[in-house]
Amino acid sequence: MTTISPEVVRKVVAEVVAEVVSRSAATTPVSDGVFPDMDSAITAADLAWRRYLDCSMKDRARFVKAIRDVALLPENLEYMARGCVEQTGMGNVPDKIAKNRAAAELTPGTEDLTTEAWSGDDGLTTIEISPFGVIGAITPTTNPTETIINNAIGMLAAGNSVVFSPHPRATEISQWLVRKINEALAAAGAPPNLVVTVTEPSIENTNAMMAHKLVRLLVATGGPGIVKAVLSSGKKAIGAGAGNPPALVDATANIEKAAKDIVAGASFDNNLPCTSEKEVLAVASITDLLKFEMLKHGAYELRDAADIAKLEALVVDGRHPVTEWVGKDACVILKAIGIEPPAGVKLIIAEVPFEHPFVRVELMMPVLPIVRVKDVEEGMDLAVIAEHGNRHTAMMHSSDVNALTKMAKRIQTTIFVKNGPSYAGIGIGGEGYCTFTIAGPTGEGLTSARSFARRRRCVLVGGLNVR
Repeated sequence: MTTISPEVVRKVVAEVVAEVVSRSAATTPVSDGVFPDMDSAITAADLAWRRYLDCSMKDRARFVKAIRDVALLPENLEYMARGCVEQTGMGNVPDKIAKNRAAAELTPGTEDLTTEAWSGDDGLTTIEISPFGVIGAITPTTNPTETIINNAIGMLAAGNSVVFSPHPRATEISQWLVRKINEALAAAGAPPNLVVTVTEPSIENTNAMMAHKLVRLLVATGGPGIVKAVLSSGKKAIGAGAGNPPALVDATANIEKAAKDIVAGASFDNNLPCTSEKEVLAVASITDLLKFEMLKHGAYELRDAADIAKLEALVVDGRHPVTEWVGKDACVILKAIGIEPPAGVKLIIAEVPFEHPFVRVELMMPVLPIVRVKDVEEGMDLAVIAEHGNRHTAMMHSSDVNALTKMAKRIQTTIFVKNGPSYAGIGIGGEGYCTFTIAGPTGEGLTSARSFARRRRCVLVGGLNVR
């Protein structure tokens, strides 16, 4: 009888396995994460999540790093920024580069998932942070790629897969990013289809996603309509809705710095972020100086009542901004009302009464109303009214700690920035992590990986208490 050596057996087995793998790769193309319909996308994401359960925390950290790395490639940052501006017609390239970079660098990963534990005579109990499964995420036209980067990192860090339903006006750039993320994840060894979307985003596809039985958590970043829809879905939902952030300036503030900060925050990406300053309430004694200083930093003041009326007719439609002008450059808006702006203008300011539509409507464009108030107390009263109870964001410029404290308690916003531009509240120039999903309506606040995970109690009876 002929004996086959173990070495020969190992060689034959290796050759057979290599052949099988080669044939499989040739017949099964790597998924780019973009599917023709929502059911296919969700089914693929569900299979991906179940495979993901077998991955370690080190694996998750590696996959998160892959997303960060691909988003931070200089050519990708530039492409995303230009693509967003060209396809949506909103914002500006430099600020979108800054926003995408912040999302990639400052979104928390697996380090956000901490375990709680307590022990006693009866044993050991831990609270573990575990995934929901498939998350359905609705992303806005104002921050499309930033939100996808931000959510993909947080949701995958928490162990989930995600199905994105992007705004139709941001379809191409959103799909491009999903493909790039899938390429990076595949190279890192992740299960395919952890991040997916559909070829034709639509209201119908979004509704199908919200109703799908395999979707365990819904996350909506957008206006009040879509937030209301997810909260009415019958599923666990996180809603990041609209804001109308006021900026209050009192007589104790560093007026020169306040002016510079307000212009920087209100003009950032042409005022598209829901965190941006949307109206200023200035104590009367410093209002003129504040406006004077704002003009030094790129603001242009409309003083003529006729010009203010023209601007109102152009950009406001009842209780809503005119979509055509959302996120447009200040110079473009000024030219549309017959004003040739000087070089360097990035924000339009106008002093108006508190009842003016510029104050009450979230314009999301570089048009900033200024309201003169008699004192800081009146400013606080009006700031609370102007914020509409959204509990989103507010700013205050003051050196009076007691006034800052009182304002923070009264306004009850998720973000309260003191003596800085609004974007400091999302980690750009301020301490803390970054997010573009700020859940005021549902109370999660500035979301991170732990927001997209469930708390599970694990109990070991009678053991591991060694005190």
